[in-house]
Amino acid sequence: MKEKRLIIRRSGYPSKGEIVIGTVKRVLDFGAFVSLDEYEGREGMVHISEVASGWIKDIREHVKKGQKVICKVLDINPKRGHIDLSIKDVNERQKREKLQQWKNEMKAFKWLEIIGERLNRDFGELEKIGKKLLKEYDSVYSAFEDAAYEGYEVLTPVVGEEFAREMAEIARENIKPKRVKVRGYFELKSMAPDGVERIKKALLQAMKVAKSGIGIKIEYIGAPKYRIIVEADEYKAAENALKKAMNNVLKEIKKLGGEGNFIREAA
Repeated sequence: MKEKRLIIRRSGYPSKGEIVIGTVKRVLDFGAFVSLDEYEGREGMVHISEVASGWIKDIREHVKKGQKVICKVLDINPKRGHIDLSIKDVNERQKREKLQQWKNEMKAFKWLEIIGERLNRDFGELEKIGKKLLKEYDSVYSAFEDAAYEGYEVLTPVVGEEFAREMAEIARENIKPKRVKVRGYFELKSMAPDGVERIKKALLQAMKVAKSGIGIKIEYIGAPKYRIIVEADEYKAAENALKKAMNNVLKEIKKLGGEGNFIREAA
């Protein structure tokens, strides 16, 4: 007997232009019917002309019953319950991103099951909690991410303190914090005979800012430009480190008889 898995599905309809994941339920000569994995009781149709580019002799060479497919929503008609889908309009990048999102979401559902076992909550309760999370977030996984970065308090109003604490604990164990990068470049000049060495010495002052959690990288663009990239766990920390590095370098090049300025690059 197949083990029951927790799947939280959205109510309503997807939006026009949305990229969705589904399972092929029926394949007919004129098209394929796809059950939308993310939506409760929703099925869409991919016309044969939307399965692949070019002329299709046999649709069954392209899609088969039980196959997972990534589709773009072409049109919806809630009154008639119709959802028109396209497989060919989804590019490779969109396919990869959607598959990764769905894998993350399946992980999040499994984490909810684990919390349910810890707190003695049944599937019905977990589904209600999952639907609450989907009203507040793009996905259940996004809610776990928020708990990992911001702490359990952000979820307390949605799921209650006890459940929020469990979510934050699992999130911290399983979700690696995103690193942020900020960058800019120096324009440094020295007319001294050993000008290149003086510029190098000035740039080394930026590296003094590097410490636990802060990464500094210097790249040579082409005289007189040198790019600096600062990486940190938080945007504020990265910005502060970039500012300190900038001040260190400009102060040193001036001290060494050269000149310089700094230009901040957009993120």
